[in-house]
Amino acid sequence: MWTTGKPIYITMKKFKTYDSAAIFPDMIGQVQTKSILGEWFKGYMANGRMPHFMFTAPRGCGKTFMASLLADALKWRTPSKRKIVFNCSQLRNLRQFWNEIVIPHINDKDVTVLFDEAHDMPKDVMTALLTITNPNKDGRTTFSYEDYTVDFDFSRQTFMFATTEGQSIFPPLMDRMERVDLQAYSEKELGKIVRVGLEDYKLTDDAVAEIATTLRGNPRAAAKCRDKITGYCDGNQIKVFTLDHWRDLCGKYHILPLGLLNKELELLRLLSRKSGTRLTELSAITCLSKGAIQKDYELFLMKQGLMEIGKNSERALTVKGREYLQKLDGNVKSNK
Repeated sequence: MWTTGKPIYITMKKFKTYDSAAIFPDMIGQVQTKSILGEWFKGYMANGRMPHFMFTAPRGCGKTFMASLLADALKWRTPSKRKIVFNCSQLRNLRQFWNEIVIPHINDKDVTVLFDEAHDMPKDVMTALLTITNPNKDGRTTFSYEDYTVDFDFSRQTFMFATTEGQSIFPPLMDRMERVDLQAYSEKELGKIVRVGLEDYKLTDDAVAEIATTLRGNPRAAAKCRDKITGYCDGNQIKVFTLDHWRDLCGKYHILPLGLLNKELELLRLLSRKSGTRLTELSAITCLSKGAIQKDYELFLMKQGLMEIGKNSERALTVKGREYLQKLDGNVKSNK
């Protein structure tokens, strides 16, 4: 993942206190988030109490990675505490949850359960969790299903959830969790992530700075970018990777400035030809659903200041958006 490349699994003897440096060794970014989780962890090491957590962030930002590292760290106080990871997109209903997760993996066990893609959790499972995660003052609760009753003891069991869509989680269930909203990654942090694993090559600072602008704030994109750089350097027998090399690589892989997707560029070009376009018309022209346009493309374009939504929900290109297209088209002509 996005660490400095040093070993993640280390002994606690190195640390005098149970702080975030012990839980997330050498992990780049998320300073505030790591500090908050470190405080919770110090309390856990002292009294054995740990809340349930809901990690929220866009895809590729490390929420499952952080939750997994925290779950591993809980073993330091309770070595018998196992970590179980379930992808909620594979859950169909409460019966499956009960028979395949609760009975074999949770009942009367020391365990941390990480529910990944929690927004895909079936509604009847969320409803059951409302009861399960509402213990008495001793941290215990019971839940019955199909004549089978399970005692949950939250001094032994911890739940963690990871989701890209916090709004899809039942609000009462969210209220029972400690919500952990991951911070946005800075371009400086993304640049550090890009350099990880590329110690055999020298990347110039101006190249790294421009690379970071194309990563959309996403550390997973930074990690994938390393593979392109490695292939380019090895294929061209390069040891010093410069800004000119990066721009040549962008041309070969069709990487757009700011990391725009082809569909986002298509939307900008549509708006440049017809300002004041409504969402329904954009959907018809691009063959994308209105929801996909709003969620997957417009949010990023507006965040970058390239488009705006005006009166009557009409979409329009901004001055920055027009300048972006002009500069892009100018670069294309100059490269021909």
